[in-house]
Amino acid sequence: MAKRKLRIVPLGGLGEIGKNRMALEYRDDIIVIDAGLMFPKEDMLGIDLVVPDISYLLERRDKIRGIIVTHGHEDHTGALPYLLPQLGVPVYSTRLTHGLISVKLKEHRVLTKAKLKVIQPGQTITLGKFRIEFLHVCHSIPDSTGLIIHTPLGIVVHSGDFKLDHTPVEGTPTDLARLAQLGAQGVLLLFSDSTYVEIPGYTPSERSVGETLDRIIAQAPGRVIIATFASLISRIQQVIDAAAKHQRQVFILGRSMVDSVRMASELGYLVAPPDVLGRLDGLRKLAHDRIVLLTTGSQGEPTSALVRIANRDHPRAHIIPGDTVIVSATPIPGNESLVSRTVDNLFRQGAQVFYDKLEKVHVHGHGSQEELKMMLSLVKPKFFVPIHGEYRHLTLHAQLAQSLGIPQSNTFVIEDGDILDLTPEGGRVVGRVSSGNVYVDGLGVGDIGSVVLRDRRLLSRDGIVVVIMAIDKRRGKIVGRPDIVSRGFIETGETEDLLEQIRDLVVKTLDHGSDHPIEWSFINVKVKETLGRFLYQQTKRRPMILPMAVEV
Repeated sequence: MAKRKLRIVPLGGLGEIGKNRMALEYRDDIIVIDAGLMFPKEDMLGIDLVVPDISYLLERRDKIRGIIVTHGHEDHTGALPYLLPQLGVPVYSTRLTHGLISVKLKEHRVLTKAKLKVIQPGQTITLGKFRIEFLHVCHSIPDSTGLIIHTPLGIVVHSGDFKLDHTPVEGTPTDLARLAQLGAQGVLLLFSDSTYVEIPGYTPSERSVGETLDRIIAQAPGRVIIATFASLISRIQQVIDAAAKHQRQVFILGRSMVDSVRMASELGYLVAPPDVLGRLDGLRKLAHDRIVLLTTGSQGEPTSALVRIANRDHPRAHIIPGDTVIVSATPIPGNESLVSRTVDNLFRQGAQVFYDKLEKVHVHGHGSQEELKMMLSLVKPKFFVPIHGEYRHLTLHAQLAQSLGIPQSNTFVIEDGDILDLTPEGGRVVGRVSSGNVYVDGLGVGDIGSVVLRDRRLLSRDGIVVVIMAIDKRRGKIVGRPDIVSRGFIETGETEDLLEQIRDLVVKTLDHGSDHPIEWSFINVKVKETLGRFLYQQTKRRPMILPMAVEV
């Protein structure tokens, strides 16, 4: 009989921030934990979103028993619209997470094809050989869960995104008693969130943000504009509470924010006193000191409401001197310059702007070092795999576990694509699977590759030179002088001499001295090589060169 083993295959979120996805496999049963996306880095020009490669799952589609989603943030749910049409498996999540997923799937017109199942914290489901209990944990969004996974080899605990907030806005702290009970029972393996392992001490309570928002709104002389994530339901509740306390009305801007507020209100996760939520057509009827605008755009997204306001491009709102703007989020790595540019534009228009470096207008939803230590101490796992973070985060978390007595041989720092086979005696990485990025560009998913991104980077850096040549079809010679079109490389009017030299060089290069036709592939390569060398000598730049031939 083959030795029993649990196979662990991270497909996203290990060695990076975002696009969290992990597969657990035992014989003929696979469960998938989370299905997130990642926002593009600055060098991913023109890319809207990044989702994980699911080749491994597509090849084993008949073994997948379900996808379990730990909470409603996009780095855990955002890939579902692209994943579900290909896999068609059920998705299990808590009530608010289900609502947020439904909004996203409806937006992509795939909601009717999805099999969404609602689970309560504390409830247990069975998927093949796996029995999964949903454990309540505290995060920056209500209805967040960790997972207790009963496998034939033992108990596996997945922390989800968590922190130990004893005074959460929604009133339910992390279930430490259940974690301690599991630790006493015996846990085979712990997966634990590593995002803020570098931060000493404890993460501040979400309540501290509410106090700051309340103070700024109370002191603001005019309108208050607050930007945050549309999925940060508890933060939205704090804004509503502070506005109601100071006799202000809240107006919602941004489609995703409108959809989230409507959904969370219908499910009872947002509670607003009568007449606090206003309609946008009533915005001009109120005095400025009675208004709070709640918007998207905390990450500097180009099409978001706050960025359009900052660029004087929003049809319903613009900055009025005396406005107070609160950016209630920290920039996701890679978005810092976008956020800084937005803040600068708001200041230029006369707004007073508060962000995380000036006031405590945001606290993160992840445990710091002492909370991570408490998770390890309560669960007492035999084996430990740090998850959710770049490689340094995973390494530091493994070292933290070792400082608490878990042997180095029992901690596994693995990355996306690694295959970790675990038995009760130990584990080892036995191979790798495809786990690269799949780029979403407009309506295209996966049809943008590294070559396209390389070309976009080249164009953004050194521009393009197009060489348009008339070629005699019979004799194979260039007719007249070529036209040169330059974009992003040189100013045409100021460098006519250089353009004339380019024309001379093209004519000389293609003057082959005979009357027989020559292959277009030869012309293409010859012009690119010759012009590339010449332009680098003259300008020390390497524009993209596109020869175009017109046969006459």
